[in-house]
Amino acid sequence: MGLAVAIQMDPIETINIDADTTFVLALEAQARGHALYHYLPAHLSLRDGRLRARGRRLEVRREHGRHHSFGPFQNLDLAAMDVVLMRQDPPFDMAYITATHLLEHIHPATLVVNDPAAVRNAPEKLFVTRFEGLMPPTLITSDRDEVVAFRNEHEDIIIKPLFGNGGSGVFRLQPGDENLNALLEVFTQLFREPLIVQRYLPEVRQGDKRIILVEGEPIGAVLRVPAKGEARANLHVGGTAMKSELTQREREICAAIGPTLREQGLLFVGIDVIGDYLTEINVTSPTGIQEIDRFDGARLEAQVWDAIEARLSARGARRPV
Repeated sequence: MGLAVAIQMDPIETINIDADTTFVLALEAQARGHALYHYLPAHLSLRDGRLRARGRRLEVRREHGRHHSFGPFQNLDLAAMDVVLMRQDPPFDMAYITATHLLEHIHPATLVVNDPAAVRNAPEKLFVTRFEGLMPPTLITSDRDEVVAFRNEHEDIIIKPLFGNGGSGVFRLQPGDENLNALLEVFTQLFREPLIVQRYLPEVRQGDKRIILVEGEPIGAVLRVPAKGEARANLHVGGTAMKSELTQREREICAAIGPTLREQGLLFVGIDVIGDYLTEINVTSPTGIQEIDRFDGARLEAQVWDAIEARLSARGARRPV
């Protein structure tokens, strides 16, 4: 019996179907006979305790230029869905946080992936601070003197917004760089939140590894190598994806965080590792599945859906489409 699956995401019209993780998750769900619905976060409405979304029935296909088809708009009762995939991209701002509060009205009767309360409480660059001994030297502060002292100690540093994403706003300041004060002035004007400052890890030249975990267990990894002259390894800013296996240290990192991920309902997670250090835990809209699939001949999307269906089966919560 198929499931009713609503996907809360950004406009599907503009995605890159050769890289987008939500797209391949939708393809897998459709192949399993699940009915798909699509809506934008802005189309969520809570009225008299009922959470609804103005959305459309969705069909997907791996065809460039015609990768999706929509049915007519309808008023979706999200409490009648089996699963809601919360897949819109950050920024992790008040709009994102509000969406998690709204989705709590239906979860866990409707399984929201990932658990909306856990998503709200696990911003990527803050959540990782809960795991002692896994991060590089890190400072989170709005205090200019603290930033200066940290730089004096570590000399070569990275500064980035605490709630940034996709490598946006990431700066490297090498010894002798005179732009720290100007950069702090700009960050203060743009953001009310503290900054995150970390010791620069030269190991990033060998790559920033994205590891996918399902139910707290690692199921695949891809290495993202930064372009020459670039401190960021993100693929959309020129990083190159390369095949990769997990090291012993990376397995230790996964073992350290896995139980917490499972306990908090963070079913589908992507972590970033540089050298021996965990730098981020991505719980909002993890990516990287298609790149890993191509290198490993894997179908990680199937493992994600196996885990979702196992959770539903364990509580007997399947509704006819």
